[in-house]
Amino acid sequence: MDGTLSAVSFDLSVWALTDGATPEDVRAAVQRCRQGQHSERQPDPRLVAFYRAITARYPDRPAGPGSPWAVLPLHTAADHIELKLDPGCPDQVLLDIEGLAGECRLMLFDAQDGSVYPPPSARMPG
Repeated sequence: MDGTLSAVSFDLSVWALTDGATPEDVRAAVQRCRQGQHSERQPDPRLVAFYRAITARYPDRPAGPGSPWAVLPLHTAADHIELKLDPGCPDQVLLDIEGLAGECRLMLFDAQDGSVYPPPSARMPG
């Protein structure tokens, strides 16, 4: 070892699950995805809106200079989108992802520690 650290991506995913889904539901969906189990259905409209908005700000096909993406194109499925971010991406990219996930009513999964963040409206008592 020469004392240098290798850069690894910072991985997030956004999930379009049913209303009332819990963090445990998201973690179970992540596990099914990792095992190659994917549902055969049309993409959730909330994901389509999120994908269009985030790639309008940060294109993934092709990526331009200064792209925040470590892996392209973004992995999209009917119920989720995986976002592998370059470790040096600006904090604003994370804020944009979080904001758009909230606007689109998507659950945000942090692969680094398994945290799940529901959309802001789901966090507030109704």
